[in-house]
Amino acid sequence: MRVLMIGDVIGRPGRRAVRCLVPELRRDLQIDLVIANGENSAGGAGLTSKTAGELFSSGVDVVTSGNHVWDQKEIIPHLESEAAILRPLNYPPAAPGHGHVDAGNALVVNLIGRVFMGTFDCPFRTADSVLDSEDGLPKAVIVDIHAEATSEKAALAWYLDGRVSAVLGTHTHVATADARILPGGTAFVSDVGMVGPINSIIGVEPKEVLERFLTQMPSRLKVAKQGPSIFNSVMVEIDDASGKAIAIARVDREIEGDDG
Repeated sequence: MRVLMIGDVIGRPGRRAVRCLVPELRRDLQIDLVIANGENSAGGAGLTSKTAGELFSSGVDVVTSGNHVWDQKEIIPHLESEAAILRPLNYPPAAPGHGHVDAGNALVVNLIGRVFMGTFDCPFRTADSVLDSEDGLPKAVIVDIHAEATSEKAALAWYLDGRVSAVLGTHTHVATADARILPGGTAFVSDVGMVGPINSIIGVEPKEVLERFLTQMPSRLKVAKQGPSIFNSVMVEIDDASGKAIAIARVDREIEGDDG
């Protein structure tokens, strides 16, 4: 089984890159399952049913999220639907939506970290609750850990090593070069990266970010629109019989912008 995990999709440029590249990658790399973190797909803050639908129509099978999942209130009813849109599982149980989904031959789990992030339920124990209580789990289990601290992501990967197929980090929008398979057969990368404008500060117009740093005044940040876009992702190959990862490799591309 081959899984493609796509980094945080940023606004219109990110959605365009997904639309342009995912069908080709699915074909050329013989991908069985595509997961994308879509929590920044609507103007860089949150997601809507429309932006999620655009990702699905581009070839994405599961959309994960993180701390921005509630930014667009319109999405909340859709989190309760059968659509494969996840919010982090370790939000309090009363929060709308679900944090894992059976995607054919794989279980996709969405978790959020706590270091520099917020007061969420423990992601380690939450992962245990899924792995220990679910009957008839698929052999392949892929975890999106949406977290700030590299140490927390790595700790979760080592904690789950041998129990899940992959622990793949999102949130920082910066692709890391530490993709590897841990001793127990779990693929890991600290951060998949982002899909969005290159000429930006983690997807945002540099001028607006600089203004915040220089003045410490609050302002609304806008997705950068000009120039090419980066497409960051990783491909994980999983043994069907054991659910162990066989290989993990970065799949990074660049496309020209539409300057629109």
